Parts: sequence; structure tokens; C-alpha cells
Amino acid sequence: MLSDSLRPGGDITEVYQLYGSMLFKIAMVHLGNKQDVEEALQETFIKLMYKSPPFTDREHQKAWLIRVVTNQCKNMQGSLWRRRVIRMEDMDEYFEQSSDRSLMDHVIKLPFKYKAVIHLFYYEDYSVRQIAGILQISESAVKMRLARGRQLLKMDLESEVES
Repeated sequence: MLSDSLRPGGDITEVYQLYGSMLFKIAMVHLGNKQDVEEALQETFIKLMYKSPPFTDREHQKAWLIRVVTNQCKNMQGSLWRRRVIRMEDMDEYFEQSSDRSLMDHVIKLPFKYKAVIHLFYYEDYSVRQIAGILQISESAVKMRLARGRQLLKMDLESEVES
């Protein structure tokens, strides 16, 4: 028998306590400011209450939430207003060392498809197979995006050192 938190419209508080922090970090990487992140999380949890499928287990629920928040961030980034404004003022409090923040600044500059896989792989410790399932792309696409994302990061970091 599924617990109430795995049912559509189940215990939202429990789900938020389990995954809210992780979803917040994922959204922060994509959006860069607290207000937009809160809006993305709100939309994600509304979808959880009203549009979620029946979940088979916690991992299924977690993967669905990551996919929804990632898509919500992507949709928000697509707006004309959003493309013109980049706010990073709320990021500092999420990093223990300034070097971590500096690296995250470079990750955030990556195109969306690379930043999504880089964050899930390196910051959330998901495997290539898990990322493929979450983002609904092939494992080879995940590997290619990781390789290209790392290459872009390397070029960006090298150009920073040279200047």
C-alpha cells in the first residue's frame, strides 16, 4: 500500500520536507534568484497536488518532482523579460566557500541543457542513467551533454585565468 505522500494530493508537507531543499537548489541554479525560485517551487507543488501521476515509490516521486521543477525553470527562462534580467544576489548564502560560488557562477552561465545535467550529476549525485530517466532523454544524450558542458566550463575557466 502506498503512503499518503505518494498519492496524488497526498501529504504535501511531508513531500516538501523531503525534497524542498533539493528542489530549491536545482531551481536556484537555473533561475538565480529567490523570488523566481519560490514561484517555480509553488508551481511545482501545485502540479504535485493536481496533476501528479500515481507514484510507485519515493524515487519515482522524486524524479517526477525534479522533472517538473526543471521544466518550470525552463519555461520561466523562456519569457522575454526573464532573458533580459539576470539576478544572482541571493546565491551567496548557499555556498560555504567563495570558490564554490565562483564555479557555480560559471555553471549558471551554461546553456540550459548543459547546466541541468551538470547540476544533477555533480551537485545532486545522480547517475547518468538516473538523469536520463529524470529528463527523459537517452543515456548517450546525458553523456554528450556532460562532456560538452565540461568542455564549455573548461574554456570559460581558462579564459578567466588568462585575463
